[in-house]
Amino acid sequence: MARDVRTLPKAHLHLHFTGSLRPSTLLELADKYGVHLPEALTSGEPPKLRATDERGWFRFQRLYDSARAVLREPEDIQRLVHEAAEEDARDGSGWLEIQVDPTSYAPRLGGLIPTMEIILDAVETASRDTGVGMAVIVAANRMKHPLDARTLARLAVRYADRGVVGFGLSNDERRGLARDFDRAFAIARDGGLLAAPHGGELSGPSSVRDCLDDLHAGRVGHGVRAAEDPRLMAKLAERQITCEVCPASNVALGVYEKPEDVPLRTLFEAGVPMALGADDPLLFGSRLAAQYELARDAHAFTDEELAELARQSVRGSRAPEDVRDRLLAGVDGWLAAG
Repeated sequence: MARDVRTLPKAHLHLHFTGSLRPSTLLELADKYGVHLPEALTSGEPPKLRATDERGWFRFQRLYDSARAVLREPEDIQRLVHEAAEEDARDGSGWLEIQVDPTSYAPRLGGLIPTMEIILDAVETASRDTGVGMAVIVAANRMKHPLDARTLARLAVRYADRGVVGFGLSNDERRGLARDFDRAFAIARDGGLLAAPHGGELSGPSSVRDCLDDLHAGRVGHGVRAAEDPRLMAKLAERQITCEVCPASNVALGVYEKPEDVPLRTLFEAGVPMALGADDPLLFGSRLAAQYELARDAHAFTDEELAELARQSVRGSRAPEDVRDRLLAGVDGWLAAG
């Protein structure tokens, strides 16, 4: 009998802030504040999405922005973070790095610095209450001016001793050039933060190479399209650069037609480290454990291989050494208990 993947200790390295909302919480907060939500967010089913063209990506972004509009008060942020940690604990995650662009929330929360303080206080409280270790990736938006990214990089470095561990770059990777943000990433790296930009999802292998060459990425958000380039996979494997692969998201956004098409096996056998992630559960309808179930059901990953995926997620994290050691020991225990 197959082991329960929810009890497999693991780290979660690709979860967006608003996208982590429980659907029930979204509806409750929308009702509280009188926010009108698109029908796609109120039907009780994940919305039908296809972001492989510009119109489809615009619709995805519009839904995300609509959901973000319900987060108005510090207690809403606290609730979101606490519930995200609860969901991760239920799925076996012992370490969560949640990604946020604080500029999206700052107008309602008093500015960038108050917003970061609220988020980091919420992370500290949720981690203490749930037992899930937590940290923050501050992400710039590649649709905005690179100077905005530099401001965020400095903000992220300011809070490097308060739980910010990395600096990212999100939104449509087909827009803008990675190298336009090289100075922001230099600021972040000089401040001791991990460089973790998005690449290799909506765009092909070239966007992953740009993350490596122009932004000196230590980890790549998504990166799944690297499977189309054997030399790139060899480079990722040699440098042990973890790709935060989000299988359900890839299918929901139309990057691949069906779960079996996501090249998990290709990347795994090439030695590319992976950390499976849920990306935006609110919009894609599945959380962390479901990604491991997909690897098992659609790609015939054995329990030993699932355990190795969990180890890779832990090794690719910025968790403290004692947390990493505990989680890795737990993975061995999960296998031994079978």
